[in-house]
Amino acid sequence: MQTPAERIHLIERSLRCFVYGLLSVIPFVGLGFAALAVRLHFKTWAETGDRWNPARRYLVAGFCLAWLGVLVSVGGLALFVVILIKRYEF
Repeated sequence: MQTPAERIHLIERSLRCFVYGLLSVIPFVGLGFAALAVRLHFKTWAETGDRWNPARRYLVAGFCLAWLGVLVSVGGLALFVVILIKRYEF
């Protein structure tokens, strides 16, 4: 059984993962936040497993947003490279 302090800590980490996931959608700047969200997701998931977590949706949403942020940054970089190549015709 989890103590109330452990439950609070679990909920706070899940919400922190969600916030990091939201911040990771910012192109390029968000890559660091994406890494934090993914790491926090795996750490929280490994420690809790199937135990009670009312903020599990936020944990999963933060993980998904982190990967979306990575895709946005990679897509932005690819677009930048394509525009650069077309402009200077390497």
